[in-house]
Amino acid sequence: MFNKEGNVLDKIFMVYENLYEAEKKIADYVIENQQKVIDMTVSELSSESGVSEATIIRFCKKCNFKGFHHLKMEIAKEMVTSEEKKVSNDLSTKNIGQSLQNILANKIEELRQTISMMDENNMREILDIISKARIVQFAALGNTIPVILDGAYKFSQIGIPTVANTIWENQLAFAYTLTAEDVVIAVSNSGSSKRLITLVEVANEKQAKTICITNHENSPLANKCKYKINTATREKLFFDEFSFTRISAMVVVEILFLLLVSEKGDAYNRLSEHEGSMADDKI
Repeated sequence: MFNKEGNVLDKIFMVYENLYEAEKKIADYVIENQQKVIDMTVSELSSESGVSEATIIRFCKKCNFKGFHHLKMEIAKEMVTSEEKKVSNDLSTKNIGQSLQNILANKIEELRQTISMMDENNMREILDIISKARIVQFAALGNTIPVILDGAYKFSQIGIPTVANTIWENQLAFAYTLTAEDVVIAVSNSGSSKRLITLVEVANEKQAKTICITNHENSPLANKCKYKINTATREKLFFDEFSFTRISAMVVVEILFLLLVSEKGDAYNRLSEHEGSMADDKI
């Protein structure tokens, strides 16, 4: 279903949450020491990261590499193509200019990788079921809620009945009213929220179509959904534990919106009608 193209960091980030602790040690080491890893042997990486050589091989396979040599080759290729960019993950108020360039470069790469992983047939099916849905329900928790509120607003603007709620209990209650004609779009960076998994399970029982927008394609939530759209995020380059970015998920919603507008014959009229109804509120 997915286009597996992506650079080394994005492949690591996609599986990071599902790695064992020993495998995460390797991931952390590679993320922080890409240049050094190119010249290392498996035994040297084993010694540096404190894990077995067998664990390194398992880690490489989980990240969709044939082995450690393949991982090194991919890092080396990326080093060559990015040499002229002169960007890193360093942030400092002492050098705001370079910090801004580092943030910009990583955000551009997030979006580039998110779009590169989109499978055309998968997207076409998703657009088809959304456009035919009786009701679309967006679901999310915590700091992902702004994404679903934006999505519900956009979809409703073009005539697709869509709901989103900031309270999980209300989201769950609404899921029990769904039918086979409805669609649920669950948005979660980690894909590990027990509450969202429960909601999707309810939606599946009601035979609604379920779509997941997530950074982890093999997460528990993604495995419960029939359709998946993978996002790429690079927040671990700046903060090890803190999850903050929702730009990629926002862009996915925007892409769905724009493609739905191009498909629906009455979308422009509905947008115009909606904007016209609010014209008196503007100076």
